[in-house]
Amino acid sequence: MSAACVFCEIVRGTHSASVVWQDDLTMAFIDLRQFHAGHTLVIPRRHLPDVRELDHPTGAALMASVARIARAVAAAFPNQGLSLWHSIGEAADQEVPHLHVHVHPRLLDDRLLRVYPSAPSLPDKSVRDGYAEILRSHLNSHGPQI
Repeated sequence: MSAACVFCEIVRGTHSASVVWQDDLTMAFIDLRQFHAGHTLVIPRRHLPDVRELDHPTGAALMASVARIARAVAAAFPNQGLSLWHSIGEAADQEVPHLHVHVHPRLLDDRLLRVYPSAPSLPDKSVRDGYAEILRSHLNSHGPQI
């Protein structure tokens, strides 16, 4: 756990939070900001900066908790859908450097998480195949760590 991380402080119980769920590896609590009621964060109890540091057992537990919280949020709060997201780094607006997955109720036309600021390009299949080859080469050359 990181001494300066507010989410680690929540895990330790030294910072207050409205805890929804916890098990040996994960914890879920209500986000301070509630654009729509029920916005919940799900975190690993161990300090990990982002998903790239995630080990298999913690990842499996985290996704199981995300699914459980998503079902509860969908049942408990008005919504016409849900958004799940995890941001990595400053360019992606990550505010707390501790892996966390947002579970956020959505309403039609709420414009909450506009994914593209303008229409994205649609590269042809040969370009997409090139991207896939680049990724495969990194997966193969770095072994299971990547």
